[in-house]
Amino acid sequence: MFKKNKHGIQIKTPAQVEKMRAAGLVVGRTLELLRSSVRPGMTPLDLDAIAEKAIRDEGAIPSFKGYQGFPATICASVNEEVVHGIPSDRRPLAEGDVISIDCGAILDGWHGDSAITMGVGEVDPKLTELMRVTEEAMWRGIAALAIGGHLSDIGHEVERYVRSQGRYGIPQEYGGHGIGTEMHMDPWVANHGKPGRGPRFEAGMCFAVEPMVNLGTDRTRVLSDEWTVVTIDGKASAHFEHSVAVTDNGPWVLTAIDGGKARLSELLGGEVVTDGKAEW
Repeated sequence: MFKKNKHGIQIKTPAQVEKMRAAGLVVGRTLELLRSSVRPGMTPLDLDAIAEKAIRDEGAIPSFKGYQGFPATICASVNEEVVHGIPSDRRPLAEGDVISIDCGAILDGWHGDSAITMGVGEVDPKLTELMRVTEEAMWRGIAALAIGGHLSDIGHEVERYVRSQGRYGIPQEYGGHGIGTEMHMDPWVANHGKPGRGPRFEAGMCFAVEPMVNLGTDRTRVLSDEWTVVTIDGKASAHFEHSVAVTDNGPWVLTAIDGGKARLSELLGGEVVTDGKAEW
């Protein structure tokens, strides 16, 4: 029913990518709601409740809840937590914290997946810069999704930008992934490496591009809850992610409200798919 290329990567039709765009917009709108809701004194569990209601109100299903036993709608990772933090009410957010929120939704059988990191109130300028570097690295990786390019071009552009900005850690064991009828699909998308390697991009491929960048070491460990990943040195981490489709007209950022138009127009200097009907 679903076409795959010789590397086992799912190739979507234009109509199927439009369905993914609908799922992506549910995620994008939910993250914007969460961004506007975060304030000191809230707990990650409060944010989880807001996210679940927002997703279900749009007729979608939270894709994280129950996934391999994960108990919540969002991953909420605070300060030294890199990814996969389980929302709880044990640790209220405090002024100066940073929180990464990863969110996924299923609509009509198709997945959207995106993540943002934000400060809680006023934060240390080093943390503001960490978030800026991580988000920009994501956009540099997304801009590499051009037909004829190679899978490793994404990670190369992510790493090249991060390394140009200072001494940051890029966890080697975590990265992005294919996405479509499942949340996590082949291939794995590294956030490091040399360009020009791996499968070539084709129209209809969809990937989640998601750099994680640490203020200190790249070394991490998993807590006893078997989910939460933290930095070894206790320094903060940031995480940004978008689901992106490869099209004949450039990358289409399915989880960005504007389809990626604003940032990609700056990076690519030309027309990119922003919304409406996908064609190839």
